[in-house]
Amino acid sequence: MSLNDSKIIELPKIMDHRGNLTFIESDRHIPFDIKRVYYLYDVPGGASRAAHGHRGLSQLMISMSGSFDVTLDDGFEKKKFHLNRSYYGLYIPPMIWRDLDNFSSGAVCMVLASDFYDEGDYFRDYDNFLNEARKGHK
Repeated sequence: MSLNDSKIIELPKIMDHRGNLTFIESDRHIPFDIKRVYYLYDVPGGASRAAHGHRGLSQLMISMSGSFDVTLDDGFEKKKFHLNRSYYGLYIPPMIWRDLDNFSSGAVCMVLASDFYDEGDYFRDYDNFLNEARKGHK
């Protein structure tokens, strides 16, 4: 996978004077089955989150409230995304390092994941991630 496989996905939005509704369906709006959902909230000002990569996991990140920045890195280049709308999701395929920062007050980041939690799927060390990501590209 490369950074070019990451993208913003516009989710369905049903507008109504009583409030809007957005929904997400596995393998229809996003390219994977949803096996886990989690969310980050009450992130202190100036703090960052994530700082890891995944070997096989795909994710969709959504700003449910407020805003934050996501910097993605495939081992060769980096790209920053600003998430601030609940009907836009950032698709992140496997083998992409991610850093989250610049959380606004009250920001909530919801993450849909393609698999159950597995610590063995994580890259926690950036140098180990780089070595694996750059294999076969020398």
